Amino acid sequence: MTQTSTPTMQDALLALQRYWTGRGCMITQPFNTEVGAGTANPATMLRVLGPEPWHVGYVEPSVRPDDARYGENPNRLQTHTQFQVILKPDPGDPQELYLGSLEALGVDTAAHDIRFVEDNWASPALGAWGLGWEVWLDGLEITQFTYFQQAGGQVLDPVSVEITYGIERIIMALQGVGHFKDIQYADGVSYGEIFGQSEYEMSRYYLDDADIEATQRMFDTSAAEAERLLDLRLPSPAYVHVLKCSHTFNVLDARGAISTTERAKAFGQMRSLTRRVAQLWAERREELGHPLGVVEASPPATVTELPRVSEPATLLFEIGLEELPHADVSTMTGAVRDSLEPKLAGTRLAHGEITAHATPRRIIVQVADVAPAEPDAERTVRGPRTSAAFGEDGTPTKAAQGFAGKHGVAPEELSRVEVDGVEHVAVVRTEQGRTAPAVLSELLAELVGELRADKNMRWRDPKLSFSRPIRWLLALLGDTPLPVAVSSLLSGTTTRVHRTAPEPEVVVPSADGYLKFLARHGIVASAAERRRAIVSTASELAASVGGTVDTAGEAALIDEVTNLVESPTPILGGFAGRYLELPEQVLTTVMRKHQRYLSVRGEDGLLPHFIAVANGDCDTDLVREGNESVLRARYEDAAFFWRADLQRKPEELRGGLHKLTFEERLGSMADRAERIARVAAVLGGTAGLSDADRATVARAGELAKFDLASQVVVEFSGLAGTMAREYALRAGETPAVATALAEVEQPRGAGDALPVTNPGAVLALADRFDLLASLFAVGANPTGSSDPFGLRRAAGGVVTILRATPAAGAITLRAGLEAARAEVAAQGTTLSDEAVAEAHDFIVRRYEQQLLDADHEHRLVQAVLPLSDAPATADLTLAELEKRVDDEDFAALVAVVQRARRIVPEGTAPTYDAEKLTERAERDLHAVVVEVSEQLSATTTLAEFITIAGPLVAPINTFFDEVMVMADDPELRAARLGLLATITHLADRVLDWRAL
Repeated sequence: MTQTSTPTMQDALLALQRYWTGRGCMITQPFNTEVGAGTANPATMLRVLGPEPWHVGYVEPSVRPDDARYGENPNRLQTHTQFQVILKPDPGDPQELYLGSLEALGVDTAAHDIRFVEDNWASPALGAWGLGWEVWLDGLEITQFTYFQQAGGQVLDPVSVEITYGIERIIMALQGVGHFKDIQYADGVSYGEIFGQSEYEMSRYYLDDADIEATQRMFDTSAAEAERLLDLRLPSPAYVHVLKCSHTFNVLDARGAISTTERAKAFGQMRSLTRRVAQLWAERREELGHPLGVVEASPPATVTELPRVSEPATLLFEIGLEELPHADVSTMTGAVRDSLEPKLAGTRLAHGEITAHATPRRIIVQVADVAPAEPDAERTVRGPRTSAAFGEDGTPTKAAQGFAGKHGVAPEELSRVEVDGVEHVAVVRTEQGRTAPAVLSELLAELVGELRADKNMRWRDPKLSFSRPIRWLLALLGDTPLPVAVSSLLSGTTTRVHRTAPEPEVVVPSADGYLKFLARHGIVASAAERRRAIVSTASELAASVGGTVDTAGEAALIDEVTNLVESPTPILGGFAGRYLELPEQVLTTVMRKHQRYLSVRGEDGLLPHFIAVANGDCDTDLVREGNESVLRARYEDAAFFWRADLQRKPEELRGGLHKLTFEERLGSMADRAERIARVAAVLGGTAGLSDADRATVARAGELAKFDLASQVVVEFSGLAGTMAREYALRAGETPAVATALAEVEQPRGAGDALPVTNPGAVLALADRFDLLASLFAVGANPTGSSDPFGLRRAAGGVVTILRATPAAGAITLRAGLEAARAEVAAQGTTLSDEAVAEAHDFIVRRYEQQLLDADHEHRLVQAVLPLSDAPATADLTLAELEKRVDDEDFAALVAVVQRARRIVPEGTAPTYDAEKLTERAERDLHAVVVEVSEQLSATTTLAEFITIAGPLVAPINTFFDEVMVMADDPELRAARLGLLATITHLADRVLDWRAL
């Protein structure tokens, strides 16, 4: 650690208090009721409401019963220490202020890799949310940094900045210790010596000994008291009791006494109380006249004078930001370019190529060869018809005089234009072209004001809303400064480089060569170049320890890391070989999901190495050591959970599913698992599985979903199924059962691996059919973009499995839904016929979308959709259809089927009395129809149908040439229509011919 002295925890807390006091914050005290985070303290939760300014810092012991680990886990504590800072309003440079506080703690910010990584925070119980970041110190999350957008259900104006330091984590990194007990709290006194006993005893209380009934009564009592106090218009004591509700709920949750239904009910109750507290608090402050004053809005920026240019020049426009989420870095490059192109096209300003680049802190647009001004343009304004503008003697009428006067010309100066053969008078106006600065200043301001991402936030800028705060604008036309005013922002000629650079803000002399200018300051503007650098260096580092990086398999992660940095610095790290005893998926999930590390593989599997990607220059040895420490702590957590889970048999874990409610009207996860098992048994019979496969389905069904109650899956939900296989094998289950337990979760999404065994496929289908049937039964259908239960993903999974699994060919969508419907009904929930039809259509729509996404022709897709109850059959038909679509014989068959369909009224029954047919052409057709129908069956494919039905073409054409279908005799007419309806009915079994 590059610092003059290592602070004790006490030193660090005092240093933060001194630092923030020096920046205008007052220091308040921890709250006297348990809170789960500093956010819940009224000094944050209530004070962020309303228009009053508020700058505060305080230490907050944060109590989280679910994190209790008896003091054994090196990183998890039931009570940990936060230092909370609230800056209201946003001061404009909160990140820089924060980095200054780290320096005050003794952190050399130039030597370390300090990153702001997207974190979208929400607290359902508090009705609060905000956007911001986790702050990483060499891979270790040390702070949450949030722009509050809403609290207590109220939109916040002004927006507050919340900075929440995780003190134990920071001090462990500063002191270089691996366990919280070893922290030096004060000179000669360790953290463990002070808090070790209470950590163990409170863990015992929270996890083992808290009286569930008594705690539930405390929750109910506190909720009732909060209601009473709200009725008395006393928001402060009411909020105290809301906090008591929150803490007692957390105790019950740690004791495993909260079902999903009870969780939703309690959250709703606490959210409602908090909303009422927030509203009442805001009312009371207004009644008191806002004693702390009111935050004034930032004044708008203005352009006072535009420059003159005389030659074509390059436009450089940079939007400077606080760190964007990685996904927005990718999308904004194209979005800004796509926004600028039509705006420029709507002017007369000549220009060359438009290019765009983005990093986490900047969006850059460059336009080559921008003309100094628009050319002048003539515009013809049409007036009244000439016949109405002048009398017979040529005298201007009032219409001509009014039109001429409006445009400042004499009537005799009016010209003539012809429109649609009618002559009108007109005025030809010359519009003087605007200068490039005038055009661009206005246009670029519009571009910034219209910027939007998937998730947008506000900060201290009254008219701007975007993914993260916009802090500066750089605009140059060649070497001429271009003023652009947007809300309170005015463009300049400087950009910001790395915050730790000797000069974090530098003057840009010219728009030309800007990417090279940035490169000299350590910024790689091109995402493609950043990615190439990561892949190249990571591959070299992996090779140095005899390994490789799976750049294809890790493509999504590499893309993400590319957009987390402005200057990639890959660093090789390592971890103890003993952790390789953990399942590989656990190790790679921790690396990929939690740390954004690339794993290193050898010929026989994972090697005890990883590659982290730092941002810019740093002390690589120091950063390596920090990242290794973080990964070690993560793996210790995983090992702790793994060992605990292995102490319990799958059957025991399966019993824990009763504590997890799936949906309040549909019972527990145990109820759902039982339904899955029974549906799988039915589907296995339908599919005609072998006895061995059916036995595997039965045993795997008995254990289905058991790993959802395991500690590893609770911590790493993406490992559901994977851990079931690992635990099942170690418990002595057969490989077939273990594989089926893993495959029940596949596919997890589009493009994911599918079940490869028949039992796994059947269980996976049962899982998804149950999900769809049960949730459609209670009306929890997806609406718009809302799909909390992942029903679209489930429907897509059903279709994908059925298309890829020949052994499941006999299982239709309707059969699967009916099997699931029966089991849902057996547990007391009715799935109506309408809901079944709706669920069926929902799955069919996913199948249709899969085909269209694969670029199959729309009309051919529509033609096979009636067969989609069996997607594999529809696939075969589509393949045959695509082969035949240009075939003349097939085209002839399509033509006669369509011809028959056009004349047959809707609803005509496919029956007729052949004795009524007397003419030779219709008797001949009848004979062929009988012969064809005898050869067709329910399993006839399109290829077979084309061959069998081919002989119908000639007699159908002859029939239409020689027979009057709509005969006067009603019985004869009915027979002829019935004959044609029979033909269309036979054809409809294999295709929707109307789509062709």
